[in-house]
Amino acid sequence: MKNNPLILLAISILFFHISGVNAQEPVSDYEKMINERNKVDWPYLSCYREDNNKLGLPSAGEKRVVFMGNSITEGWKYVRPEYFAGKPYICRGISGQTSPQMLVRFRPDVIALKPAVVLILTGINDIAGNTGPSTLEMIEDNITSMAELAKANGIQLVLCSVLPAYDFPWNPGVFPAEKIVLLNKWIKEYAATNGFAYLDYYSSMVDERNGLKAEFSEDGVHPNEKGYKVMEQLAEIEIAKALKK
Repeated sequence: MKNNPLILLAISILFFHISGVNAQEPVSDYEKMINERNKVDWPYLSCYREDNNKLGLPSAGEKRVVFMGNSITEGWKYVRPEYFAGKPYICRGISGQTSPQMLVRFRPDVIALKPAVVLILTGINDIAGNTGPSTLEMIEDNITSMAELAKANGIQLVLCSVLPAYDFPWNPGVFPAEKIVLLNKWIKEYAATNGFAYLDYYSSMVDERNGLKAEFSEDGVHPNEKGYKVMEQLAEIEIAKALKK
């Protein structure tokens, strides 16, 4: 897939609308729809319900890998669909989501699919305040709960670092860089203490401001095709290790 700026721009705009839950008033019909959906299906359990039912249980010898996350994970399958093609890789990212929403849907979107491995990438939208104020401790608690659920169900866990970001286009002035550094430090230490894999996207993608390198993103938050290629190389290493356990 060619790195088409128009496609990337359209995807970025879509992500901003989905993520823009902090606005005082909806600025678009799409945001109104998201706000209405959040009233009746806050974790968006219905998003992948039909797909999960069609998918069913793994076939004999199939070792599924679920990618659990937010818009960065969801956008992966649109910008780089070839990465998922022909592999037992299942994308379960939902744009704008925070760690408590992912925790609620962890059973239907991960455990019920009986994967061999799950990659969890979360925390950036919590820091942005997408579903209200969130401390680092709250994010850590939610990651811990998902990790414990994975372990209890025999799923090999890969905890991913949060990608660098200098600021948020949909919520400017937050300047999340320092919080991301602290959260990643905790994720790395928690993974090491508990015997989980740690997937370090951050170190390969950070610039001198502790933001996302311009070559890897059009908006400073979401990866472009080049950014996803870097992530894929790093992910494949940890997935291969996890599948050997």
